[in-house]
Amino acid sequence: MFIETEVTPNPATLKFVPGRKVLGEGSREFRSSVEAAASPLAARLFGVPGVTAVFYGADFVSVTKDGPEWQHLKPAILGAIMEFFMSGAPLLVEEAAAETAHDYSEADLKIVATVKQLLDERVRPAVAGDGGDITFHSYDDGIVYLTMRGACSGCPSSTATLRNGVQNLLKHFIPEIREVRAAS
Repeated sequence: MFIETEVTPNPATLKFVPGRKVLGEGSREFRSSVEAAASPLAARLFGVPGVTAVFYGADFVSVTKDGPEWQHLKPAILGAIMEFFMSGAPLLVEEAAAETAHDYSEADLKIVATVKQLLDERVRPAVAGDGGDITFHSYDDGIVYLTMRGACSGCPSSTATLRNGVQNLLKHFIPEIREVRAAS
């Protein structure tokens, strides 16, 4: 099994592409070993000293570190990913939590639907190429709140991505949008 490794704009995150489907659709992020209990692969990766986050995309795994240099971590991470895929174990042992429901007005529901469509069609494929994801969190009085995940979470250029990329795109198609912010 060959696993391709790609750098991301976030120097603390590497993208691992195993050459097969990982999650298929959507994304999933694990920010602690407790959260990682929902996935045998994430649990293995959190067993590597220095790993602080694991993110699954359609066909990749992004790993974020805080400690040793990548040259010391990569062999253990590659081994964990390879062993997992060779085992045939399921990726997740529980389903992800459902999106938080919000009570939006009729007009706001249309804006939210358009925002989600633009994110899915134009933004998410681009940031997935960098090992991350940007998902809709909420909308309030002209302000769109987005969740940065994977390599995008904590990336030095994520603010520029939101302001210069996503905000400009959304404002172009939806005049009611005044600002885009990262959800806290």
